[in-house]
Amino acid sequence: MITTPRLLIRPFQDEDYTALFDYLANPDVYRFEPGEPITLEEAKQLTHERAQSTEFLAVILRSSQIMVGHLYFKQIDPPQFATWELGYIFNPKFHNQGYATEASKALLHYGFNELGIHRVFARCNPENIASWKVLEKLNMRREGYFRQKAFFRRDAQGSPLWFDALEYAILAEEMAA
Repeated sequence: MITTPRLLIRPFQDEDYTALFDYLANPDVYRFEPGEPITLEEAKQLTHERAQSTEFLAVILRSSQIMVGHLYFKQIDPPQFATWELGYIFNPKFHNQGYATEASKALLHYGFNELGIHRVFARCNPENIASWKVLEKLNMRREGYFRQKAFFRRDAQGSPLWFDALEYAILAEEMAA
């Protein structure tokens, strides 16, 4: 577990499904993310899967014990490169309160100081201004702009709806500075 003045970052627990459902059932969450709104049953299954995984972490508001979002933190192959990918999704009800920045910063500190990580990167859609502003608040450096990097959806004719991506990164030595 990682704590900040306002947040607790911990592994998922099966009982987190209602909080996860609260925001992953919201169509607005998928504007920049893959997937579609989920059902309560899907939230139960997804929460159970995440409780068995080390890649997803629940972000809990310490004052109320409410889950306000989650982080994704996964080591990328090959392991000897000590590179990890960071991602996050937060409940829109809790946007614009600094939780994504606070949680991500604490996780970066943990990764660099406790896991011996060398580099962390994150990607986001250039239109997702709030997301790349979080990355910049973390002092991550914009390293690239990738045109038509991927697609999550198709149009009515079945053609991919491509989107661009920004890539940000930070090194252990930059985090320490």
